[in-house]
Amino acid sequence: MTLPAVLQNLSLPVIASPMFIASGPALVAAQCKAGIVGSFPALNARPAELLDVWLTDLQKELADFQAANPDKRVGPIAVNQIVHQSNDRLAHDVEVCVKHQIPIIISSLRAPPKEMLDAIHSYGGIVLHDVVSIRHAQKALEAGVDGLILVASGAGGHAGTLSPFALVGEVRKFFKGPIALSGSIATGDAILAAQAMGADFAYIGSRWLATKESNVSDGYREAIVESTAADIVYSNLFTGVHGNYLKKSIVAAGLDPDALPQADKSAMNFGSGSAKAWRDIWGAGQGVGLMDDIPSAGEMVERLKREYDAARARLAL
Repeated sequence: MTLPAVLQNLSLPVIASPMFIASGPALVAAQCKAGIVGSFPALNARPAELLDVWLTDLQKELADFQAANPDKRVGPIAVNQIVHQSNDRLAHDVEVCVKHQIPIIISSLRAPPKEMLDAIHSYGGIVLHDVVSIRHAQKALEAGVDGLILVASGAGGHAGTLSPFALVGEVRKFFKGPIALSGSIATGDAILAAQAMGADFAYIGSRWLATKESNVSDGYREAIVESTAADIVYSNLFTGVHGNYLKKSIVAAGLDPDALPQADKSAMNFGSGSAKAWRDIWGAGQGVGLMDDIPSAGEMVERLKREYDAARARLAL
């Protein structure tokens, strides 16, 4: 299987996942300059008009960096679009991404409609879709997406419950295209493990929370560094969709993390005026116990490279 051209020249087989609140232009620029895919949710740019500004500035910054550093690998930008009826910005945000010919769109929650796929494919862009189950993977492929992001148990934010071994193994039985795997991947060893089980890329989120460029509070960064897997709570209370969150932030909100009520899934709201849970209730994956410092994103990629190469050497690959 040949990977899409936009995913072939990365410095490391890593796609940075788009994180609400945390992923902004500074973090995306640093990720791309380090040679991996940098991403952010379109809804992080508020008001909606800011999305065009962000993309204009990011594309210029990366083009200037590439011109000044012709020998460096610069990763592509990816933008996350939430495909849900409550997201009243979807049409606008897709139009802006098409205008900028964003090479990678990450769709989530529901499979993208045909008109959205056609618009992105019209200039050679690709669509990778977030899934947490085999049924969701099949529906997304039937809709015409180009690749899948498998969100396994232990991933930060909205996460599934399946083992990564089961999820990747079953999907590979019917799909030979690009697959990224998410779920507690925080080291170069884990990146290689994801490839060993059949994924093409590691989809890394929580590790970027504790970097200098992430758009989060110092308290959030410190909580990532101080926490372990035992401090992660799985709940659907905050958005209507099950996800993993830091226990410390739940306690700070005056809630009992061991007795959270169930939310009504029909109450999900991703409209332009909705408040995001992640500002006060902090999402994070079970891999937080592997994070004990706050490097720059570039330093983090270099560390991941060293660990990845060491793991390959250890296995004589």
